[in-house]
Parts: sequence; C-alpha cells; structure tokens
Amino acid sequence: MNLLFWGLTVSMIGKVLLVVGILKAHGQIAHEHRIDEKVLRVFHVEKIITIAGLILILLGYAMEVYFYEFDTPLFSCVGTQCQEAAATMLSQ
Repeated sequence: MNLLFWGLTVSMIGKVLLVVGILKAHGQIAHEHRIDEKVLRVFHVEKIITIAGLILILLGYAMEVYFYEFDTPLFSCVGTQCQEAAATMLSQ
C-alpha cells in the first residue's frame, strides 16, 4: 500500500471526523433547550442529512478501494514505478 491508499484513507477519516464534529456540536446545542421548536426541527433534519452523508462517504470509500483493488500497481508501487503506473493509467 502506498500514497494513493493512504491519501484515500486519510481523506475519508477527515470527512468522517467533520461529520462527527457537526453532529456533536448540534447535539449539544439541541440539548440546551433554550432554542425554539423550529430550530430543533431544523437540527433534526440536518442530523438525518449528515448521517446520510456519512453513509455515502463510507460507501464511496469502499467503492474506491474496491475499484483500485489492492493488487493494482498504484497501491504497491515505490518511487518511479508510481509515476510509470500513473502515466499508464492516465493514458488509457
């Protein structure tokens, strides 16, 4: 596994952390009960959309890893082999 795999993985982790942060922040605000019902309803809808987004992020990550497969040259190359593998892939 090389830079492409780690790039995909780190990107996915960052997106998931962003979603978790949003959910925690809005959950904390919603529990204050100093907000009217309209805002709480909007938070509930936003929570559902955020969870759906998280599921899509994870599904997209799984699809990318499956597409590239672990035996592809881009996951196992080192040094100049990566440049050659990328050039071959881009020329197709």
